Amino acid sequence: MAEVIHVGVLTVSDRCSQGEAVDESGANLQNLIAVGELFRGKVSKYMCIADDLLLIKETLIKWCDEMKLQLILTTGGTGFALRDVTPEAVKKVIEREAPGLSTRMVTESLKVTPLAMLSRPVCGCRGQTLIVTLPGSKKGSEECLRFIAPGISHAVDLLMGWKMQVEKTHAALQAEGIKCGHSQHQHNHSHCRGYSHHHHHHHHHHQKEKASNEESKADISRVSRRPRKSPYPMISVSEATEIVLSNAEKCATKTLAIQDALGFVLSQDIFAKDPHPPFPASIKDGYAVLASDGTGLRTVVGDSTAGCSPEMSHVRSGMCMRVNTGAPVPPGADAVVQVEDTDLVKEADDGRIEVEIKILKMPYQGQDIRPVGSDIPVGEKVLSSGTFLGPSEMGLLATVGVTDVMVASKPVVAVLSTGNELQEPGQPLQKGHIRDSNKMTLISLLRQFGYPVIDAGIAKDDPTTLLTILKGAFSQADVLVSTGGVSMGERDILRPVLVSDFNAEIHFAQVFMKPGKPTTFASCQFNGKKKLILGLPGNPVSAIVTSTLYLLPLCRKMSGRTVCENTCIKAKLSEDIQLDPRPEYHRVTLFWNPGAELPVAHSTGNQISSRLLSMASAQALLKLPPATTELKILPVNSVVDALLLGM
Repeated sequence: MAEVIHVGVLTVSDRCSQGEAVDESGANLQNLIAVGELFRGKVSKYMCIADDLLLIKETLIKWCDEMKLQLILTTGGTGFALRDVTPEAVKKVIEREAPGLSTRMVTESLKVTPLAMLSRPVCGCRGQTLIVTLPGSKKGSEECLRFIAPGISHAVDLLMGWKMQVEKTHAALQAEGIKCGHSQHQHNHSHCRGYSHHHHHHHHHHQKEKASNEESKADISRVSRRPRKSPYPMISVSEATEIVLSNAEKCATKTLAIQDALGFVLSQDIFAKDPHPPFPASIKDGYAVLASDGTGLRTVVGDSTAGCSPEMSHVRSGMCMRVNTGAPVPPGADAVVQVEDTDLVKEADDGRIEVEIKILKMPYQGQDIRPVGSDIPVGEKVLSSGTFLGPSEMGLLATVGVTDVMVASKPVVAVLSTGNELQEPGQPLQKGHIRDSNKMTLISLLRQFGYPVIDAGIAKDDPTTLLTILKGAFSQADVLVSTGGVSMGERDILRPVLVSDFNAEIHFAQVFMKPGKPTTFASCQFNGKKKLILGLPGNPVSAIVTSTLYLLPLCRKMSGRTVCENTCIKAKLSEDIQLDPRPEYHRVTLFWNPGAELPVAHSTGNQISSRLLSMASAQALLKLPPATTELKILPVNSVVDALLLGM
């Protein structure tokens, strides 16, 4: 068996290191390595650091000299921006350059985009470590890694002095159009044999020790002895929801500038430091008068417009002043008469100046005036801790002059798909495979509601592969949501890996519902922090229904929301519906007929859990009761609960 290459993934990004962006590129590289299709490798170290030349240099030297990693992949900082200093840092670290790898990446990338001419990759060796600089984008870094992957195993083998299957490596290289001369190959392997026996033996001992630490402890080999029925008790949806929410802890607070706070939840009370309005303000366009003067003629002495200085003429008996809506009411005046209740009597300067008007309607004291602090008194609590910041709340913050707010952070969610049969949507469909739709669906659902998401990729049905990917996900995310691997098949390995390798507590693994019966919820400690795991069924509809019922409420509570449940309304059935032995969540569209009190629910058709088309137009999930001996069909016009989607 080929030796395992221990890999370090180093993301270089100011924004990602400061938590302003999610490191999708680094996560994707970890997944590509864990899957093992490019070369046999394991991610032993991952970090995300700022675009700082000294910091990059120090990290690389530590990973090379102290941690003895065999391959380091950097992503980011290879462009033309002033902060792009990764190539310069790598040049200071490496002892020998590997220009062939850089040339391969640039040459192949130019076939994809002419902008590849602006990339500045640097590759080389320090001791027995190969360092490769990849672009910062998820797409670009994956493409470049794929371009050079056929040469990586061979390069590391030469550096380490490992014995390998030469013919297999040659075949892989030649399949990629890379020719390797026979004499050169012989020379390389005679060079490899030059390493001392002591060094070679010591390294292999260290290698095996590290590899064994990362092997999954989950044993799924005894297929015939797997449980024929779930060992976990069946619980209700309400019980499952309660368990999920009881394990959700509010995320840490942070301070945000007001322009970045939309969609977050306040972690402080907000008080008004000024009264609003701060002056007596006119409600109408009209004239500020003394109410005691009653109706009749008034001399117009000037005007007060919104935004004007409060130093203005004092209104006395027999006088008035023009005012517009929102403008300060001048001193002396105690009422505003709207323009519609006046007549013009005398003008000057060809109509540019009003000299005298007539008040037609008797005013009263305080008419059409907002007193100081009538909207918001000074010191009043305008927003409470726990308030969700929508557009109106943002306007209130601006009204009272708040520029920075304390809010609850949002949970970072890693989305993982599992299954040997799955492939990424962009690849040509392979025999016996299907395209993964769940990851795109769940990532889109989370992004729709503003939650930061990490694409954890697709895990093959292998415990050690899953272990590596879970470690990578837990290192970056608060919540892991996976699809597949939770039913009763021989390859349903999520629970065994969680329990064996992470000492996770399985809170539930069977819910009395359709679809979504095998939904699993677990928690574990990872690097001293609590991680929550929601294992959803692999069928696309099951994944959406269960994420709506459990994942979104979980994220809401962790974000500090006080109301976590989905919005529920009543709806009438447009037709008879056959009930299932389990409570069913039936996909429907809603129509409001004119004059009707309730909307009418129309089924989206065949409700089989693999049929994603049934979700495409759905606006709600009907909560249908389980069938009984007395009630097997719910008749047309029955009123049922409907959970609104997209709310």
